[in-house]
Amino acid sequence: MRLTLSHETHYRYARPVSISHQLLRLTPRNLARQQVLSHAIRVTPEPASTTTRHDSFGNELTEIFIQDYHDELIITADASVEIGPLPEILFDLSPAWEQVARDLTCPTHDGAWDAAAYGYPSPQIQLEGARAFAEAVFTPGKPLLRVAMDLAEKIYTEFDYQGGVTDVHTPVPNVLAARQGVCQDFAHVAIACLRTHGLPARYVSGYLLTNAEPNVTSLIGADASHAWYSVWCPEFGWVDFDPTNNLIPNQKHITLGWGRDYGDISPTTGFIHGGGTQQLEVAVKVNVS
Repeated sequence: MRLTLSHETHYRYARPVSISHQLLRLTPRNLARQQVLSHAIRVTPEPASTTTRHDSFGNELTEIFIQDYHDELIITADASVEIGPLPEILFDLSPAWEQVARDLTCPTHDGAWDAAAYGYPSPQIQLEGARAFAEAVFTPGKPLLRVAMDLAEKIYTEFDYQGGVTDVHTPVPNVLAARQGVCQDFAHVAIACLRTHGLPARYVSGYLLTNAEPNVTSLIGADASHAWYSVWCPEFGWVDFDPTNNLIPNQKHITLGWGRDYGDISPTTGFIHGGGTQQLEVAVKVNVS
């Protein structure tokens, strides 16, 4: 399936900004199932300099530096992406979750070493309360990928998708207490549950198809940036799970990048000189091309 993506970020400032330095993570990744056919980032006003590099997680990072006075900043990312079909994943052929957790206490190959780095608390994912919440899912001997899917279902069933009750800095214990939030909160909760049981999990940022097929309900989280989580399994590598929609990401999901938590893969971060108060508007559209 070929999808086209448009992501516009629009800042308006109460007072002129004299300097703006921004880091943009707005380029989708090339993966086994995902091929980026084209991609472009446009910025108004035009930056004095633009550089591109990769961060420590392999995500493409665009760095812009603006020196002209401006009272608004518009960043538009457009892309065309080809998404391949999801291969069959037999959850019950994955090893028991306890075995994977034990093996990762002393990794013996590169894949395990790389995955182990995602097994610890990170700046935006604290583990308090996560073990108790997920205890019923982690039954003895259950296959790891079955655990991960059951965890997605538990979050989908027990939490309400509600915008405006959290922000990007809301701690996991607060989300667990409120049982409300949005996709980034649900991903953080799931990752905390897996890490507190000794399992590597990473935060994945991306997008969902905006327009549903006729007579088909749109996925929750469309028309905005989306987030889900990925679990490392020795036999299958990294496998993604979307707790907001209780499914494995498929051809309706575009993967932008990943990190330990939202802070590692925020679409835009940076600083400005001046500006005063600011207003932010974000518009995302993903369509079948």
